[in-house]
Amino acid sequence: MRRVSRITIAGVATAALAVTVSACGSSSSSSSTEGKSKGIGLAYDVGGKGDQSFNDAAYAGLQKAQKDFGVGARDVEPQDNETDADKAQRLETLAKAGYNPVIGVGFAYAGAVKEAAAKFPKVTFGIIDDNQTRAKNVADMVFHEEQSSYLAGVAAAKATKKNHIGFIGGVDVPLIHKFEAGYIQGAKSVNPKIKVESQYLTQTAQEGGFSSPDKGENAANGQIDAGADVVYAAAGLSGQGVIKSAAEHKVWAIGVDSDQYNQAALAQYKKYILTSALKNVEGAVYELSKSVIKDKKPLSGEIRGSLANGGVGLADSNPAFKSNADIQVAVKKAEAGIKNGTIKVKTS
Repeated sequence: MRRVSRITIAGVATAALAVTVSACGSSSSSSSTEGKSKGIGLAYDVGGKGDQSFNDAAYAGLQKAQKDFGVGARDVEPQDNETDADKAQRLETLAKAGYNPVIGVGFAYAGAVKEAAAKFPKVTFGIIDDNQTRAKNVADMVFHEEQSSYLAGVAAAKATKKNHIGFIGGVDVPLIHKFEAGYIQGAKSVNPKIKVESQYLTQTAQEGGFSSPDKGENAANGQIDAGADVVYAAAGLSGQGVIKSAAEHKVWAIGVDSDQYNQAALAQYKKYILTSALKNVEGAVYELSKSVIKDKKPLSGEIRGSLANGGVGLADSNPAFKSNADIQVAVKKAEAGIKNGTIKVKTS
């Protein structure tokens, strides 16, 4: 029977990693146990570690699990212009080396996870942002991104001084449509006449939509020049360019996936990061690892994070956001409505 589990919040821990090189891309690894399972294998999405967003959230979950459960870990970077076969080989290499669970970060791993899981039925595989793979040894870790994006839209509509906001998606795919749909719906719930600029950086991930800060910066410059004074990006590493542009123009940026106000690499821009639409990728990685390593009862099936179970949310680290009573009242009202079902958030 496929089981559905609640995704809980996991804190960030730190760990020192020794750098190695793999045939499937650059990787870092460490092992605290000999003669036992190697621990957790993690394969990053485009943009890789250091995106201050999606991939870094997965890495934080790996670090905490590694520390809490006393196991080793290996995380592997993607390559430019790689194929599905490259991704499958990466996962299979981790499984062969003794890592369990093995987790693919991002929907691009869907085919690779399906293939690798069939070859290694005793290894638990996880995939984030995709629920297509139906296998007893696969956990499909997905989220209601539209819910946190709705709250981001409410906040944006309350923060704008021009009734003009923007959305920048990394790649024009259904997953990112959920971010856009929720954001626009949330903003229009506050002001039906609000103007929303909306743009996707590329049609495919291979074109760099999730991995090109320059593309994000150029898009944000255009939206801000057009009049937007709050810009929300769901664009992975490209979002760093959006945040940079917003700070340079002294307008608001809204981050995504991780609490980008607290990301060290973005510290010089943090004053202009109003909030972030959170997706608890960290907790998803941690909980799957816990189920395999500690509980010995591997999770499988669809595991979906929502506002109700803490899998998505809105960051309040910026004092300017947290102390704004108008924004706080509106966001809390919207959150309550989503949780009790009176607000139905669109996904497209």
